[in-house]
Amino acid sequence: MNLLLDTQLLLWTAGGSQRLPRDAVRLIDDPANHLAFSAASLWEIVIKNRLGRKDFVVDAAILRRGLLENGFEELPVTGAHALALDMLAPVHRDPFDRILIAQSIVEGASLVTADKTVARYGAPVLAV
Repeated sequence: MNLLLDTQLLLWTAGGSQRLPRDAVRLIDDPANHLAFSAASLWEIVIKNRLGRKDFVVDAAILRRGLLENGFEELPVTGAHALALDMLAPVHRDPFDRILIAQSIVEGASLVTADKTVARYGAPVLAV
């Protein structure tokens, strides 16, 4: 299965957080799954880190390198992803989460999230 992890799950995974849901661990550890992260997540981390958000204190370059070294694929943001935003219902206003949902639709991946608001979109969002 193709999985795109949302930003919070990426941070929890990389940091070995106890907050990482068991279902997420099972999906991430399953060698049959193809894991990806979005360039938009790195963008979000850099912006929120610079704004002083304590839950985003991480060096995005080190995170990126670690994800790539651990077999994650980096997904760039494309025009097709931006255009797919137009088909999303106005369930959530966060632009970073919305681009991740659009990417998962265009790429045929499941967006793995622990965010209850994002989970309201339904497929291709996979709530853990």
